[in-house]
Amino acid sequence: MASKPSSRPLQEPAFLVLSALAQGPAHGYGISKDVEESSDGRVTLRAGTLYGAIDRLVAAGLVEVDHEEVVDSRLRRYYRLTAEGGARLDAEARRAEAQARRALERLAARRARASGAGRTAPGGFGEVLA
Repeated sequence: MASKPSSRPLQEPAFLVLSALAQGPAHGYGISKDVEESSDGRVTLRAGTLYGAIDRLVAAGLVEVDHEEVVDSRLRRYYRLTAEGGARLDAEARRAEAQARRALERLAARRARASGAGRTAPGGFGEVLA
């Protein structure tokens, strides 16, 4: 049973795991490599962190087991994004995009104000605008 959708932003590892699974089913090592590549090496998920995140995503109904296979006498489990997981990833990506856009707009406005440094404030009090 899936939990109610959360309004809390996903932690970065969970977001990156969902993003990796948006391409299709993958096993733990494949997810880990995708996370590392898509974060330009900034995020490396060790096994405990990776499988902890996957377990939480499964419990939340955002990820499910796709299939299992035995490779070199070891069980390899593949995971996939659920419909709810895809919707949550979409919402999170749009939220992050909107935040980044606001930040870039504010930085552009700050640069515009800074390029006018040395001007005095309206009213002639000699206060420098920055």
